[in-house]
Order: sequence, then structure tokens, then C-alpha cells
Amino acid sequence: MEKSIRISEIFYSLQGESDSVGWPTVFIRLTGCPLRCVWCDTEYAFHGGERQTIEHITERLKQWQTRFVTVTGGEPLAQPACLDLLSTLADQGYQVSLETSGAMDISKVDSRVIKVMDIKPPASGEMARNRYDNIDYLTAKDQVKFVIADDKDYVWSKQIVERYNLAERCQVLFSPVMGKMSPARLADNILKHQLPVRFQLQLHKTLWADARGK
Repeated sequence: MEKSIRISEIFYSLQGESDSVGWPTVFIRLTGCPLRCVWCDTEYAFHGGERQTIEHITERLKQWQTRFVTVTGGEPLAQPACLDLLSTLADQGYQVSLETSGAMDISKVDSRVIKVMDIKPPASGEMARNRYDNIDYLTAKDQVKFVIADDKDYVWSKQIVERYNLAERCQVLFSPVMGKMSPARLADNILKHQLPVRFQLQLHKTLWADARGK
């Protein structure tokens, strides 16, 4: 029997963050997440969804003319069949990225997939869930993302970048929590300390606020 995955939604939009920001992208949002970050904006994906086979999912993608596919959540790696989905998408020629919380083992993710992995700062409420051994499985094409809510988060994130030499391993992204950390303040701090990180805002929120499917 073919493996199935519980899907919250599949939609076509512009990539709002990461290295491929701005590219028309199909998003496959899987249901479920073991974390409860205080600033989470996809709580609707914690439950529900619809079971779909990998074949059905890939057939749905054919309606959109794009080579970019992002598998996200929730936490997609909470469903073991996610690994099969990622490999199938890569086999079909898509440029595949995985958005993951950093709390799940990434060692078995297909090497062709771009991993965009969070490291959770203190204000997330889930700092204790960070799996620092995942850093060993990051390569130059991957990205580590810090979502920063306040100055304490910024200082902590700066220390983690330095401690693990993250900028020498992969691209590092710093993003402000909307309504918490001033984007200008975060940008000024990055420049002040000459950090080798990429500042970014969430493009989709600038364009469409919190609309689902965008």
C-alpha cells in the first residue's frame, strides 16, 4: 500500500522567506507539530488535514508551472513519510526545500533537498527542543533561521552563530517577530556587530498580512 501523508493545505504563492524569497512556489503544508512556539502563525496546521498519497500530491502539483516546491508545517518531519515525499519531489526534478523546526532529526533528509532549519531563541518558549547535533548535517546549500523577538533573543542568537561557526557552514538568516522586534533595530544590530547573517522580513506578510494560502 502506498504511503499517505496528512496534508493541511497545498497552495501556490511567492516564497516569503529563505534564500529563494520572491520565487513563485508551491507549498505543501503537512499537519501536526510537537512544538508550541509562542509566536507561531500556523496553529491551524496542528490538527485536522486530509490524508493523501504521495502520488496524489505530486499529481496536484502539475497544475502550477514552477520548479520550486517547499514542504512545510507544522513540523513536516513529525510524519515519517515526509522523507519519501521529499525524495519523490526531488526525483521529479523540483527544487525542493524543507522548512523544519530544528527539533527533529534531519540526518535522513535526501541530500538534494535544501534544509531551512530553525534554531529557537529563548522567547520562542521552545529553546529546550533545539537539536544541536542537526548542525552536523547542514551543508553550504542549507540555511539556519533565527526568529528574533527581543534583544535577549538577538544576543543569544549571535552567540549561537559564533559558537557553532554557522556562517562558515551555511547561510544564516535573522528575522524579526512582527509586532515584537523592530525590523530597523534588528538591522542596526546586525550592522553594528558586523554579523555574517542575512536579514529578512516575511514578504508574504507584507503583501497579504496573515491570509491563509498566501
